[in-house]
Amino acid sequence: MQRRLLLAAGITTAATLAGCAGPDIASYTNEKPVLDLRTYFNGTLDAYGVFTDRSGAVVKRFTVVMVCTWNGDDGVLDETFNYSDGTTGKRIWRMKHLGNGQFSGTADDVVGTARGEQRGNAFRWGYTLLLPVDGKTYEVQFDDWMYLMDSRVMLNKAAMSKFGIHLGEVTLSFVKRAP
Repeated sequence: MQRRLLLAAGITTAATLAGCAGPDIASYTNEKPVLDLRTYFNGTLDAYGVFTDRSGAVVKRFTVVMVCTWNGDDGVLDETFNYSDGTTGKRIWRMKHLGNGQFSGTADDVVGTARGEQRGNAFRWGYTLLLPVDGKTYEVQFDDWMYLMDSRVMLNKAAMSKFGIHLGEVTLSFVKRAP
């Protein structure tokens, strides 16, 4: 029994320390080009991505077409996914600019409200997603980072975890279509 308690305490400590490690959004404050989320995610974008498991193996490839619109501080990001296994998906984000680089968002497959912050060329976004796998649905946490490269290209890297245990990553490149 004592071994189990020690093992649980060790896992909890490791997960806590891993959660504390990593960059702080404020460290990107002076990075250029400066990201304006409402300007970048306005219009039509194409995205190309992969999901890798915790060993780094590509499990699934996908493309996304995003149609994005903003009305003042309220935005809609309508995403249509096409996966390498022939399946499709849809997610519609309802975004809100809260001021001072802060954003919130909701979607039908997101638990509660996502929270995000933009500084310099970076945006960090955290949320819990309802992920369907083999007929079951799991709540998984995303630590989602986006980096504006130029006026058309943004890179996105999202770490996925459950109970603090790293499950894999999603890597995407967004390309904004010319108007």
